[in-house]
Amino acid sequence: MRKYRSFWLLLLGFISTVSAQAQETPFNRGINLTGWFQAGSAQQVQFTRYTKQDFEQIKSLGCDVIRLPINLHYMTNGAPNYVVDPLFYNFLDPVVDWAEELDLHLILDNHTFDPAESTDPAVGEILKKVWPQLAARYQNRSEKLYYEVLNEPHGIAGDVWNAIQGEVIQAIRAVDTKHTIIVGPTNFNSYNSLNEMPVYEDDNLIYTFHFYDPFIFTHQGASWTTPSMQPLQDVPFPYQAGEMPEFPAELRETWIESAFNDYDQEGFVTQVRSLVEVAAKFQEERQVPVFCGEFGVYIPNSDERSRVLWYETVQQALEESGISWTIWDYHGGFGLFEEGGNGLFEHDLNTDLLQALGFTVPDQTEYQLRPDSTGFVVYNDFVGERITVSSPVDGQVNLYTTDQPNNGQYCLYWTEAQQYSTISFNFAPNKDLSRLVNEDYTLSFLIRGTDPSLRFDIRWLDTDNGANDLPWRMGTTVGEDVASFDRFWHVVRIPLESFVEQGAWDGEWHEPEGKFDWSAIDRLEIVAERQDFGSAQLWFDNIQLTNEDTVEVLDPTAFEEIITTLPNNNFSEIAVSLYPNPAQSYLQVVGKPAQQYHYQLINSAGQILQQDIFTEATELTVSELNSGLYVLRIDSSEENLAVRRFIIR
Repeated sequence: MRKYRSFWLLLLGFISTVSAQAQETPFNRGINLTGWFQAGSAQQVQFTRYTKQDFEQIKSLGCDVIRLPINLHYMTNGAPNYVVDPLFYNFLDPVVDWAEELDLHLILDNHTFDPAESTDPAVGEILKKVWPQLAARYQNRSEKLYYEVLNEPHGIAGDVWNAIQGEVIQAIRAVDTKHTIIVGPTNFNSYNSLNEMPVYEDDNLIYTFHFYDPFIFTHQGASWTTPSMQPLQDVPFPYQAGEMPEFPAELRETWIESAFNDYDQEGFVTQVRSLVEVAAKFQEERQVPVFCGEFGVYIPNSDERSRVLWYETVQQALEESGISWTIWDYHGGFGLFEEGGNGLFEHDLNTDLLQALGFTVPDQTEYQLRPDSTGFVVYNDFVGERITVSSPVDGQVNLYTTDQPNNGQYCLYWTEAQQYSTISFNFAPNKDLSRLVNEDYTLSFLIRGTDPSLRFDIRWLDTDNGANDLPWRMGTTVGEDVASFDRFWHVVRIPLESFVEQGAWDGEWHEPEGKFDWSAIDRLEIVAERQDFGSAQLWFDNIQLTNEDTVEVLDPTAFEEIITTLPNNNFSEIAVSLYPNPAQSYLQVVGKPAQQYHYQLINSAGQILQQDIFTEATELTVSELNSGLYVLRIDSSEENLAVRRFIIR
């Protein structure tokens, strides 16, 4: 009898092990890489924010998965067709490559998400147009690539969302049967809504939820809630009556006050673990893999000790339940780096938090700002290393225009700027340029403009260190005396020592006091200081600090504006994108003609090399053509509709 009992115990153990394995995801732990592809368009993605080295460093922490939030619907040409911008693929393709090369799992998270706006039931039509395009592009890539349908649907009935999600699964599967799809419930991917999801027929799914409870602890200080929780701070975890802050008067008679009053029941380790158990129970009952895509505590208003303990509590509860996870986020308000630092991997990681999450803790050293000894690139196709761009909300700024760059793939474009609008190149960490000033370095760039009367300023700003310091400016004005805005590229070289101190602005104007500090440079700005731009256009290329006279005009031709006159003025119907540009063997021409048009491929001598009917996606073979500048012209029998330039290498 004892032998039979032992046999059944072994069998049950085997079944339990198989069951647990069936529930597990192929990955374990990782991070959300936020603030990168969460942009308003592909043209606003600052691609050099992260590199393959960052992926290597993330992996060294013990991560095997990266969740990549993408404002996916903004990476298209919008309604009605939502055709993905080829420029977006220029950026995403290398990211997929890095993940494959480093054997990392990569989740493409459709983060087209506004917490203040309910999810529109019409989103299904967008999802069914966008996702099959990505699936078609990546269907043959590593199995460690995942598609997450939509981040945190909310304000939409569960049955409505679940039906939409089922249709999107089918739309993806019509193209790609290989890759795992990540699906989640409504109510902001709440664990309490997991059970409302149907049993989808697809057996290659991972079910996701997010965890931010107790909310008044994890989101104290958050400005994006309704009402704003910015006044709330110093809520401890776990709850301790003697350490509770006074409740802010401006939040009285709101749901936040009710949550605050209930915190003596909710703010405990045991309660947090019991809430994680809701997701664990769903996983066990459904026999499906479950993944926590987000959890975290907002840094500014939370106590550090409490924050670390909360992460440790959630991480342990998830892992004991066999639930994989990615924290929100890497850099950012919920991140792995010390508040107030430069976000440098070697210097600024929050080691206590890393330990609480079970990550590997790399050695950290104190960062020391030293004088730059060589020049550096500010912009050349892409923004330079450890530089981020802040663009004005008015006007048009495009970091990657293909409008006849002087060299490379792109140049920077700016038009319709209102007076005082600013493009800022922010240095993190700050720059010490004192040595370069003394060694006769120049700010060098190429510029092209369309209005000879246009004038703007370029200026350096030093750091603002508080009450006894101000953001002092050192600047100069660029006009026709510096460069002729005649549609041709011109080289501009401005010695650092020729910049003039201009004063400071901190809500009121301060006249110069000789306090500008070249050893503590916060940013470089291009400013519409003198006037509105109106319809005037500016292009910049090869912005750099250098002591060499190496920048030259490679494209000696004037910029020729694209003709956009169409029947009914419906230019969007013939909007054309070229990919890749520069081209080597082929050129993909993507557009949506309203009727039948023709294309002509023309060389710099004006000779027509190829011509045919233009379709929605025409691919031209250019491998036999010589390197140089070419023109693609699209027209009907009566009208010249669109002109695009491209380069063959």
